[in-house]
Amino acid sequence: MAEQSDKIEKPGKKQGASGAKAEQPVEKLNQAAEKPQQAEAKTEQHVKAKKKKSKQKRIVNEAIIYILATFNNTIVTVTDKTGNTLCWSTSGNIGFKGSKKSTPFAAQLTASAAAEKAKSMGVKKVEICVKGPGAGRESAIRAIQATGLQITVIRDVTPVPHNGCRPPKRRRV
Repeated sequence: MAEQSDKIEKPGKKQGASGAKAEQPVEKLNQAAEKPQQAEAKTEQHVKAKKKKSKQKRIVNEAIIYILATFNNTIVTVTDKTGNTLCWSTSGNIGFKGSKKSTPFAAQLTASAAAEKAKSMGVKKVEICVKGPGAGRESAIRAIQATGLQITVIRDVTPVPHNGCRPPKRRRV
């Protein structure tokens, strides 16, 4: 019996490393119980602090449509005259995946979707800036014209190097 009384921990005494380990999980459990309450209080504060911005519907008469036709995708962005984006559309956004995104048909649907969004914002006249070597350049322009928007200018803004980067070495086959 005398040996057992020595082994029993007393509240005032600590018995080395094993005694400290035994107390630690209880403290962690208490902290874990407090954390969800603190998290709920924080989320309530964030909800109260954040105010939703009311989305204003912009009415714009003239816009610029940028068509980026790459080898893998077609991106159509509609901006106002100062360059602020009004709406956009991509081939992937329409639902095409993989190599089908680079087709002229995908570019046509992408451009018509962006043009319809622009029309709903009151756009009537557009300038078109085409960039890139992709297959969907001409079909995107035709699709925009088919939606009924009046095209004032078609501009090619594809960057052309003045003998810039060194080309890769020739293939030996």
